Amino acid sequence: MTRRKRAFDIVGAAGGLLFFGPVMLCVAAAILLDDGAPVFFRQTRLGRSQRPFQILKFRSMRGGAVTRVGRVVRATGLDELPQFLNILRGELSAVGPRPVTIDDAQRFGWFAAHAAARWSLTPGLTGLAQLAARSPAEGLALDRCYARRQSLALDARLVAMSFVVNALGKTRARRVLFGR
Repeated sequence: MTRRKRAFDIVGAAGGLLFFGPVMLCVAAAILLDDGAPVFFRQTRLGRSQRPFQILKFRSMRGGAVTRVGRVVRATGLDELPQFLNILRGELSAVGPRPVTIDDAQRFGWFAAHAAARWSLTPGLTGLAQLAARSPAEGLALDRCYARRQSLALDARLVAMSFVVNALGKTRARRVLFGR
């Protein structure tokens, strides 16, 4: 990871925590009031070079069912806000391939040599594949494309596109952004 990309990540994550801090407090309070503790969900995901790390999200389920607050935070993407902490720790980048579980990587066949490009990058809170892919195969192709073309300008565009997706919802945003 270049120093400029890491600086982009740190500034963006710190700014995100400051800007969304009040929202995060409200989400945490809503989860506690509606469904009790814990507020956060942790899951092992694979990062750069297939190193495992604990991803952090607001908890949206209880006993296998989505909670009332969970429906809202999932639909708006607010469940992902705690991942700014993963970015500050260097486990995630603002933009990169989607961080997947070991089971997903095995199921998708991403431990094979043809998927090496995605493991050469730090996974991202958002990314080209997260925004545009409709299947794991398409996601892997978009991860490869991102690996070849990554730049701070592209990262800034993808971050802006993710705000559109969160504002409009994924289906409507795809129609607006990609004409599909």
